[in-house]
Formats: sequence, C-alpha cells, structure tokens
Amino acid sequence: MDLIDKAKNFVSEKLGNMEKPEATITDVDLKRIGFDGISFHAKVAVKNPYSVPIPIMEIDFTLKSATRVIASGRIPDPGSIKANDSTMLDVPVKVPHSVLLCLVRDLGGDWDVDYTLELCLIIDIPVIGNITIPLSYSGEYKLPTLSDLWKGGEEEEEKEDPSKVIVI
Repeated sequence: MDLIDKAKNFVSEKLGNMEKPEATITDVDLKRIGFDGISFHAKVAVKNPYSVPIPIMEIDFTLKSATRVIASGRIPDPGSIKANDSTMLDVPVKVPHSVLLCLVRDLGGDWDVDYTLELCLIIDIPVIGNITIPLSYSGEYKLPTLSDLWKGGEEEEEKEDPSKVIVI
C-alpha cells in the first residue's frame, strides 16, 4: 500500500510541476457591421511548450455587456497549437442586431459599449487528457455617431486604421 501511495505522489508531483500551455486574448476588434448583425473577432495567442502539436478540442465563448449575455457559442475542433511555438487564433463572435437594441441603455452620453469576452480553450494534452484554459478580456467600443458616418473627410481617411474599418 505504501508503494502505491508513493507512486501516486510522484506522478502528481511531476504533473503538477510540468509546464502547461498558456493563452492570452491580445485584442478584440469590430470586423463588420452587416444586415445580419455585427461581427467581432478576438485574437488569442496560445503558447505550446511541448515538442508536439496539441489539438484544440473546442472554444466556448460568451460576450457580455453590462452583465447581459449578448452572444455565446462554441467552435468545435478549431485546429492545433504548433509545437514549441505560439499560435494566433482568430475567434469570430457574431452579435445579431436584435440583441443590440437592448444595449441602448448602456450607451449613455459617451456613446460607447462596455463589454467582457470570456473564452474557454479546451485542449487535449497527451497522457494527461483535456484541460481548460479560461480567459477574459474587457474593453469598450466607441460607436460612431451619425455625423461620423456622414463625414468621410480626407483628414480622417489619413488617420483611419484599416483594422478598425466599419463595412456597412
């Protein structure tokens, strides 16, 4: 019995000290406004310390604004994390227009939407099994006013960041 306990302690100690994959949400951008809703894309950097690629089983996401869930979903089998490297994942989150109407209360005088994106990466590590990496990212998105949409002046075109372009 003592030998079994020693073996369990040895294995749990080795697994506890073993390096694990790490992930961070580096950015959340508004990609597109269309007739079917608004598309956000989260950029997630995942670091794999192992010499073999690690499969990502799924990504679960929840987008909240003022404690209200405005979008949630699951992305099954989004690919693998490169061996001994970092992999950038692009996680699309679509918010239907009908949900956006409930956000009018959050706009207030500053015309912005505060949000929190929660992600869970479920990855399969050989021998150990599935582990979950929970992530969270909070920010605010400044909505364009009607005058911003109608301006379109040359001054703003020079300053405009192509990654933040709104397509209508």
